[in-house]
Amino acid sequence: MTTRQQTTPASEEQQAADRPHHHVPTGPGDSWGGQELKRVLTAASAWLARNADALNSLNVFPVPDGDTGTNMALTMQAAIKQVASSPSHSAAEIIAGISHGALMGARGNSGVILSQIWRGFAEGIGGKERISARDFADGLTAATTTAYRAVLKPVEGTILTVMRETADGAHTAASTVNSYSYVLSETVKASKASVARTPTLLAKLREAGVVDAGGQGLYVLLDGIRRYAEGEVLETSVVEEGSSGPAAEMEMGHAHVEHGEYGYCTNFLLIGHGWDFDEVRERIASYGDSAVIVGDDRVIKVHIHTETPGTVLDYACGLGSLRQIGITNMQDQHEEFLEMHADGSGDASAKSDTAGSGHDAGTGVAQGRIAVLAVAAGHGLVKTFRSMGATAIIEGGQTMNPSTEDILKLVESVPQEEVILLPNNGNIIMSARQTQSLTKKRVIVVPTDTIPQGMSALLAFNYDADLEANAKAMEAAASQVETAEITRAVRDATVNGIAVKTGEVIGLLNNTLVATGKECEEVAWDLLERMGASDRELITIYWGGDLAEGEAEAFCEQVRERYSGAEVELVHGGQPFYDYIISAE
Repeated sequence: MTTRQQTTPASEEQQAADRPHHHVPTGPGDSWGGQELKRVLTAASAWLARNADALNSLNVFPVPDGDTGTNMALTMQAAIKQVASSPSHSAAEIIAGISHGALMGARGNSGVILSQIWRGFAEGIGGKERISARDFADGLTAATTTAYRAVLKPVEGTILTVMRETADGAHTAASTVNSYSYVLSETVKASKASVARTPTLLAKLREAGVVDAGGQGLYVLLDGIRRYAEGEVLETSVVEEGSSGPAAEMEMGHAHVEHGEYGYCTNFLLIGHGWDFDEVRERIASYGDSAVIVGDDRVIKVHIHTETPGTVLDYACGLGSLRQIGITNMQDQHEEFLEMHADGSGDASAKSDTAGSGHDAGTGVAQGRIAVLAVAAGHGLVKTFRSMGATAIIEGGQTMNPSTEDILKLVESVPQEEVILLPNNGNIIMSARQTQSLTKKRVIVVPTDTIPQGMSALLAFNYDADLEANAKAMEAAASQVETAEITRAVRDATVNGIAVKTGEVIGLLNNTLVATGKECEEVAWDLLERMGASDRELITIYWGGDLAEGEAEAFCEQVRERYSGAEVELVHGGQPFYDYIISAE
């Protein structure tokens, strides 16, 4: 790469004409303004989206819901959309827009931390119109401080470590040569080395044989900046208006569609081998829209809206074994909602749009002074939360974490000025908490990280108690629940000393993998014993995944016989990926 020389204005114009369209200056003393930063970050965002599938596969647990890459990519996509039409040449203004867009679009813990990185970066560069490589390094240093501050109990060996060591590398390089070419190269080297060290700092990564997914995502983003700055042509259509393609399809069904165009929300897991992943993804995506298709040459996870689910399944059947098949008629759901509101039985303040925003109105405490909002995925779970008194529900959970903006919109849509949020998933808690500073309403997040915890918390809600008292009681109730989850492994792994093979049934107890086996019921019995089911008063079995109703009913009867001292309930949760979610209280 050549260093830019001092030239006359005329020769500058000639150089500009000769440069590729995506060129940004990288020589000593060069600086980037708003438009250069926008182009660089747009390209880096697209590079992150392109690598999202690989990041998803780094999940420590071999469960079919690794979504770090998807969450980080969607967070960056929201950030870029915020500034896509901005004509500003101010670096500070563009980065401020990136920070706001990332905050509103943050999904999952990794997305929230990424949004805080951009917040810190914005603070680090101050109000500068243009930033040099040294300013860029200062921004990364400030980003580190903000990111650590955002996490209540920082853990080394995660994206936080990678951020800190990356910033250190950038600062050292910038102190030597104030050149983007040199600083970006050294920054990316430091980031890559830090990611490689994460398993030495975190035992669960070392045991699982993976590096930290969030840290790897940060490295990929920075590497995208370097690649673009060095002249590599990166696809950027992901963030342009009306874009299409794999990254644009990562909207996960949150795009608005008109009445009569809903089709079928089709989900399944494809297990096999011998295919070209890119070809399979392109073929499946051609059958519909709002597609999220992730995986590798052995396992592919599919979410797609299509008018012909049979065609999609027929094609997939020819490639391997299908599991966890779920098909929902979104048009029927939409019409049910319209009928509910037509007869006055719904709460018009909280809009429902299953294929759109994911908001699902309820009744229950809708007329009370405190709104209780819950996150849930699966028709049965949504129905159960609604029947138990949730004011409104936002669709989401494993693999489809709602963004901060999604949650904020639901908070603002209800008439109550006091709100309790039940995220019901550990990867949604941070996004939910971000809403507290974005609204004038009083919002408390009860940190439920499983569906059964959310159910128990909702049962503890007291119409006569105030906001703080309710939140305290609900959190206490949630802590008394044992949660078991049963799914299938999507890759070989060793977790907590347990060797797991692809396709085997695995059982998680309170989010920790503790059991594996060949049959679903075998693992379920193991988990029930570990939960102390014989000493429990209430056992609730939520069935979903690819289980048949008859199987679930037969298993439930056996549980009633074995644990006759407990009340045993069977609920069709309809949750994706997990055959059983079992709670014991």
